[in-house]
Amino acid sequence: MGCVTPIPAGGGLLDMETETLIEWHEWGPAPFEEARAADRPVLLSLSTPWCEWCETMDNGAFSNPAVAANVHDDFVPIRVDADRHPRVRDRYTMGGFPSTVFLTPAGEVLTGAMYMDTETLRSVLERVRESWTDDEAGRIPRALRGAEPPRGELDERIEEQMNGQIEAAYDEEFGGWGDNAKFPLPRTVEFALKRDRQRALRTLEAIATHLYDTYDGGFYRYAETRDWSDLHREKVLDTNAAVCRAFTTAYLYTGDEQYRKPAQGTIDYLTTTLHTGDAFAGSQAASDYYTLDPSDREARQQPAIDETVFAGRNALAIDALCQFYAVTDDEAAHRYAERTLSYVLEELLEAGAVRHYENGTTGLLSDQARLLGALTTAAQTLDPTYTEPAKAVADWTIEQRRASDGRFRDGPQEGPALLDRPLYPLDATAELADALVDLAVLTETEEYRDVARTALAAVAGAHDRMGVEVAGYATAVSRLITPPLVIEVADTPGSDLHRAALRVADHEKVVRLTESSDETATVITDGERSDPVSSPASLVSLIEEE
Repeated sequence: MGCVTPIPAGGGLLDMETETLIEWHEWGPAPFEEARAADRPVLLSLSTPWCEWCETMDNGAFSNPAVAANVHDDFVPIRVDADRHPRVRDRYTMGGFPSTVFLTPAGEVLTGAMYMDTETLRSVLERVRESWTDDEAGRIPRALRGAEPPRGELDERIEEQMNGQIEAAYDEEFGGWGDNAKFPLPRTVEFALKRDRQRALRTLEAIATHLYDTYDGGFYRYAETRDWSDLHREKVLDTNAAVCRAFTTAYLYTGDEQYRKPAQGTIDYLTTTLHTGDAFAGSQAASDYYTLDPSDREARQQPAIDETVFAGRNALAIDALCQFYAVTDDEAAHRYAERTLSYVLEELLEAGAVRHYENGTTGLLSDQARLLGALTTAAQTLDPTYTEPAKAVADWTIEQRRASDGRFRDGPQEGPALLDRPLYPLDATAELADALVDLAVLTETEEYRDVARTALAAVAGAHDRMGVEVAGYATAVSRLITPPLVIEVADTPGSDLHRAALRVADHEKVVRLTESSDETATVITDGERSDPVSSPASLVSLIEEE
């Protein structure tokens, strides 16, 4: 059991919100120095504010006096909030949360697991203690990652292979992909909406039926079984934002209210329950509250909210709000997108470097990529001047995070334990490359496209081993091989012509607003420019002819 997530400071004692009998240290160099001096292994506990099983383990195994005594006698315990420390999460997760990981004083992994009850943890503590004191037995570290993926050519085979995966892994009986736990996989849904629409729409219908909270709004994180039952009911901002965008995209293609309504309900949830006054909170915890009837919920306090404003998660929310506004003219979505983007730019961005949260690490690749994506979307939907901060984010990321082979590192190469060893995350690289394609069009700067091409080619030789979970990679490759449809609008933001361009049923297009006030639109396909048109109807006709 556990809150399964597929793969996908100082050293003082940590003041935990959930009381345990363990005297936890914060992540930092000090506890590793203590472990080295005492020749003890480290017990690393990775948890999140929204994880129900993390709380269960805190109230159970970590509150047991015998366990606490064993830990304090033979280990150096460290507790890490995985949301606030994603670089630690990505190097040490056991596949989900909670993750309980045993490390050498150098930070190498000895062993680990997810949720453990009291007796299981006591047994594991004893085995690790015995192996640690038995000369060098048990000190064989787990490799951080395997061999580097092979470089390859970017061609149509990558999209074709992903199309095959979309078909082969699809669950014809229950919808969605895979035959075990069901995650919403919004990037996969969006890839399929353009290429395998019926499977994508059936999946969205399953998501709406099983994961959508029809009373409070918002989506639960995932279902533990193939038939979308046994729900994990935490509500995390990034999941909600990305799924909201997928439903908005479906509405763009179909005009069907069954896809607009969950998107609208999720935006209502974000702008009420998760809104902090400036931006959006990171998550809301799982609880049996969600199993109650609406009348019973009224008498109960809502589950706890982690009000940390994470840059990357808020960027996804901004993107979703902009997309919803573009398709529906919803002024509340417009207003909250601008307000949140203003906050992130003022409080979490400095000279192109994005801070993870108020006191967090600066320059994480995922945050850089997601904010770049939000800014390119805002430049298309709200105001073309957002291309200026977009260029600053892109340029900083390219200068500071790009390796010599063209791949992108996940963050700074510094910190205790394994943090000085870079990772090259495929999902964040794909998000960055996709946003760079947009930025190349918006700024008419081919260098951004070249950077994206090199980064994606660095792993293209492994495309035949990629599953549906990384469909975003295939999307970015597709948009590099075949340049996206571009609609150039010489008109003011929000004009009828601009709105018509945004509603062209191709979610991979790019709408470029120019400074000219000719009140015309031009369609660019494969580098060929159409004659300008001056009315929404003429634009629609022109697109249909292409």
